[in-house]
Amino acid sequence: MQVNADLHIHSKYSMATSPKMDLPTLAAESRKKGIQLVATGDCLHPKWLSEIKKNQEENGVFHVDNIHFILTTEIEDTNQVHHLLIIPSVSKAEELYELMKPRSNNIDSDGRPNVKMDGVEIAQAAKDAGALIGPAHAFTPWTAMYAYHNSLKDCYGDLANYIYIIELGLSADTSYADRISELSCLTFLTNSDAHSPYVNKLAREFNRFEMEDISFGELSMAIIREKGRKPLLNVGMPPEEGKYNESACIRCFKHYTMRESMIKNWRCSCGGTIKKGVKDRVNELASYDTPKHPPHRPPYLHLIPLSEIIAMALGTGTNTKGVQKIWDVLIKQYGSEVAVLVDSAINDSGVDERVIDAIKSFRDGKVRVIPGGGGQYGKVELGGIEPEKAPEPQKSLFDF
Repeated sequence: MQVNADLHIHSKYSMATSPKMDLPTLAAESRKKGIQLVATGDCLHPKWLSEIKKNQEENGVFHVDNIHFILTTEIEDTNQVHHLLIIPSVSKAEELYELMKPRSNNIDSDGRPNVKMDGVEIAQAAKDAGALIGPAHAFTPWTAMYAYHNSLKDCYGDLANYIYIIELGLSADTSYADRISELSCLTFLTNSDAHSPYVNKLAREFNRFEMEDISFGELSMAIIREKGRKPLLNVGMPPEEGKYNESACIRCFKHYTMRESMIKNWRCSCGGTIKKGVKDRVNELASYDTPKHPPHRPPYLHLIPLSEIIAMALGTGTNTKGVQKIWDVLIKQYGSEVAVLVDSAINDSGVDERVIDAIKSFRDGKVRVIPGGGGQYGKVELGGIEPEKAPEPQKSLFDF
């Protein structure tokens, strides 16, 4: 079976999150989005774990209104690097909590705790608990592995071989990460890191896996690519749209080349700091001038939320009655956003042809993106040109 999964979100117990990040709301919005498996996020937080435990659990997965939730947490280490953990059971989450509580000042107050442990220690704790672990949003210039380390081994030491996943984050995609040779054996995750439960944030990036059923064991096999289980698709924003795609000033958002940034000693003419962009950081780390996709790498589809595509096609704002009306028609007809954006033949949907053409433009990669940087999102425009073909192209979406 094909399972759409968003494996990194946060709960209402994390800082700067919506108070509606509760399980019933997340389940309802996941259904609208077309996601079957959702991260709980923040599962080391005692109050959140207590709420999770009230629901039916089977094989490491919790069931809420026919949506499946899997235990996850994000942890910040002593070097400010964030790690994503996918945890097999409540008892293992409780063990990790007991281990980390003496080393954390905020594990009871913030769903995304800071712990006085480095990457090696956190990886060892995850391994002992049978959890999956990898760097969260690995390329962003704040709180990311590649912001502070030059390799997996720098971060995880001898446990680098235990790392099976890396989360790409909003400013990178497969074409970026597959220029770095050490990542060729890993499974790339595209997750939303959502702080709001609604469909314009939840699963704005998601993964599709081939699994026999929905359980921790099946997800683990799909990530490790065992017994026919495997990733089938990564879906995410165009990386240029990410807030830190290009090097830019964090005050005035002026963009700079790597050479210009170095000449100016990473100080903008306005006095602000120039933050190194993901594109420049990947160029520093790259083993290859162009991406080399391994045979196991699935296609990567660049998408933005359906309401944003409709608004773009109509030339209006997202929070308008016209956009909502078309969104409602499409969801009623096809069942979910993912069905509309990825899976369905939408020619005969009966909505404005401009919307149909816009969805097809994203499916075909025919959009133009003005890059973001310095903390400011980029801008997507319709009417882009044909993308250049990579020397080793990935499989087509329709090869699966």
